[in-house]
Amino acid sequence: MHQTSQFKPAWWLTNPHMQTLGAKLFRRNPIATFPENIELPDGDFIELAWTEVPTSSNSKPITVVLHGLEGSKDSHYANRMLAAIKSKGWIGVLMHFRGCGKMTNRKANSYHSGDTRDLSYLTKLLHSRYSKTELSILGFSLGGNVLTKYLAQEPNNPYKAATVICAPLDLASCSARINKGFSKLYQKYLLDMLKASTLVKVKAKLIRDITKEQIKAIKNIKEFDNSITAPLNGFDNAEDYYEKSSGKQVLNQIKQPCLFIHAADDPFLCHQSTLPTKILPSNITFEVSNGGGHVGFIYGKNPFKPKFWLEHRTLNYLAQFIITQRNATA
Repeated sequence: MHQTSQFKPAWWLTNPHMQTLGAKLFRRNPIATFPENIELPDGDFIELAWTEVPTSSNSKPITVVLHGLEGSKDSHYANRMLAAIKSKGWIGVLMHFRGCGKMTNRKANSYHSGDTRDLSYLTKLLHSRYSKTELSILGFSLGGNVLTKYLAQEPNNPYKAATVICAPLDLASCSARINKGFSKLYQKYLLDMLKASTLVKVKAKLIRDITKEQIKAIKNIKEFDNSITAPLNGFDNAEDYYEKSSGKQVLNQIKQPCLFIHAADDPFLCHQSTLPTKILPSNITFEVSNGGGHVGFIYGKNPFKPKFWLEHRTLNYLAQFIITQRNATA
């Protein structure tokens, strides 16, 4: 179902860019995490960041966190969410997409918006290790689109509930949106990181079909996807990648309770193209606010004490479906 969000931006942060950038500026002290490297079936690996190392008999709920494009456990939104999960008495584990942790991944390709293979592997591993534990999951931005695709592809997964936050559910319109106006600032920031990680692989001779000069000449996200993302991952071109990897077209295939959080003024996304065009099943809530920016959602009356709505809304939603949580508050 569609519903209007109860979120109201802070009076001193009504501009979407101020919301987006403010969330990064008002970052908290990093939460301590515990690393774990997971070897994957194809010879590559992913890096995890745990808020607490669970025992084999763990009974605390575990929430998996997926970061956005070129993000990590140190991204402001991920760090705050992990801290909130820990404060709730749950265990958080962030999955770094390949190459987004401390180490470069071993393969030429790393990750993309529709790549669900590593999440699928991790989910099965967690379910096997902690069979008595209730699992939930959330994804930010690119991680939200990956999560959407995964939930649709594997409807019998073990997650009790999920939340998708500010996801580029229509990739083509998002790559066009971020290449306009002030949003080009965000594009440059992301593109510079993408190009830097690709240059490392070129230097290591993991990627041989493109030169350093060609990479440096790439001007926008779509050019990067056309020259790097698509060919490395078996797509014909950027358009083919966007069409096959966008989560919007598979929303109705999700079987879990799932909350989508979207801001109409998100400077990374095209609002109209992000909204669902079909009637959604009752297990899906697509919540839209007028303001909030991209992974911002700052509220409160005092500019010196900003409050962050995303952690509150996300974990309260997930808690409705966690039996351990309900028993603890009964």
